[in-house]
Amino acid sequence: MRAVVFDQYKSTPVLKEVDRPTPGPGEVLLKVAGAGACHSDVAVYREFDREFGPPQLRPPFVLGHENAGWIAELGSGVDGFTVGDAYLVYGPIGCGHCRACSRGQDTYCENAATMPYLAAGLGRNGGMAEYLAVPARNLVPLGEADPVAAAPLADAGLTPYHAIKKSLPALAGGGRHALVIGLGGLGQVAVQILTAITGATVIATDMNPAAMARAEASGAVTVPGGPAQAAAIRDLTGGRGVHAVFDFVGVNPTIALAMSVVAVQGRVTVVGIGNGTYSWNFYGVPYEAEITNTYWGTIEELYEVVDLYRAGKIAPQIEVFALDDALEAYRRLEAGELTGRAVVAPAGQQ
Repeated sequence: MRAVVFDQYKSTPVLKEVDRPTPGPGEVLLKVAGAGACHSDVAVYREFDREFGPPQLRPPFVLGHENAGWIAELGSGVDGFTVGDAYLVYGPIGCGHCRACSRGQDTYCENAATMPYLAAGLGRNGGMAEYLAVPARNLVPLGEADPVAAAPLADAGLTPYHAIKKSLPALAGGGRHALVIGLGGLGQVAVQILTAITGATVIATDMNPAAMARAEASGAVTVPGGPAQAAAIRDLTGGRGVHAVFDFVGVNPTIALAMSVVAVQGRVTVVGIGNGTYSWNFYGVPYEAEITNTYWGTIEELYEVVDLYRAGKIAPQIEVFALDDALEAYRRLEAGELTGRAVVAPAGQQ
């Protein structure tokens, strides 16, 4: 079968023929409907090498950690699934038997250091291929929902949902404000999630007018970048500050912006992996304001994301590419030319 393979460090992946996987015990084989192209993939093949980067991500392996597809074959010991049904794949794969994995929190696997991979598409063969083998426990049913359009939910939906759900106590009650910094794929979904599950006023900011217009269509009040950005955000809160800030960029200026507008006892979550830093001092931040990071989410939360998707509450903007054009999708992702999430559809849109 054809697949997009990360085969050497600091090099563009290649589209090549590889063996079709066979599902092992407890696994299923999916005919891939869609696989999202993520900036994390770019970091893997552009930035990492043998010294810098997790040892579980050493090449070669098939890329693609945002995956959905139709069941094609069941491995031994698997029942309760019907060939042809559509499922979304929970990407993280832990040991399956530690305390965290038993709660569905594979991202916090206590044995991650000894695992040979981090996730499907991150060390283990992923979904940028015609077929994908994954543990049956990692499947979330899609029902009649379109699995091509749903594929990005596995990360671009789950990651913001997890960050927002952890911050819900800060948004409980009337008169609350949330701020989304960075309106790329994850930021746009974050606006939709905040609008769907909280009563907060959602403020969104970006340097791209078109991205802000999309956020406005999802219910956000937008503020452009520039010298008056922080003051304008504070004005929208009546001067009190923002109760929960979600930074989907994560560079020095965006973290500084988040900390400059957060309210007393507010919460800042840095989601974007921009490797930014912030110099904290006691008198430089509001009292009891929190700053934290986040990583992916749990399979239980992915079920909830799919519930929102099937109810029409969230819908990631996508641009579909054939498998033959997957490398062009990555090129456009790196060049910043995409307006939505690139989804590679090996079987075409059915």
